[in-house]
Amino acid sequence: MVEFALISLPLLVMIFGLLELGLVFLVTTTLDNATQSAARQIRTGEFQNTAIPTKANFKALVCARMSWLQPQCATALWLDVRTFADFNSLAALPPPSAATFNPNALCFSAGAPTDIVLVRGYFQWDLITPLLLPMFENMGGGSGKRLISSTTAFRNEPFNDNPPVGAKCT
Repeated sequence: MVEFALISLPLLVMIFGLLELGLVFLVTTTLDNATQSAARQIRTGEFQNTAIPTKANFKALVCARMSWLQPQCATALWLDVRTFADFNSLAALPPPSAATFNPNALCFSAGAPTDIVLVRGYFQWDLITPLLLPMFENMGGGSGKRLISSTTAFRNEPFNDNPPVGAKCT
């Protein structure tokens, strides 16, 4: 019984740590797939040619592809879609820090044909293992939250020439 007591705590921490890490990887993969799939509609011009190509509609498009995370998607997902003149200026934009993440600083501009577009998706994941919060949380302040991100960059295809969607922001 003494041996079990000595071994059980590290064993449980390791098991819950593996489960937490597996969930973080699963959320990351889900966000990556949803972001890539929705961004493809911007790249081909399908999204810009819809009846109402707004930021809210693009968020709904990403959320529809997040399967098991759809109930949390409305409140835990933020999107940043920006256009650039060239790939050098895109590369100069650093990713935001999770500890200082500000959803109000995000932008939405799906762009016109042949524009260079950067699509970033951010998902706030609530961690479930209290003992492992210092290792997994990255939003700071003991919040018990991890900001998971997905990024894709591309040049829009030369689709039908419609005016750019949203304000141009860099």
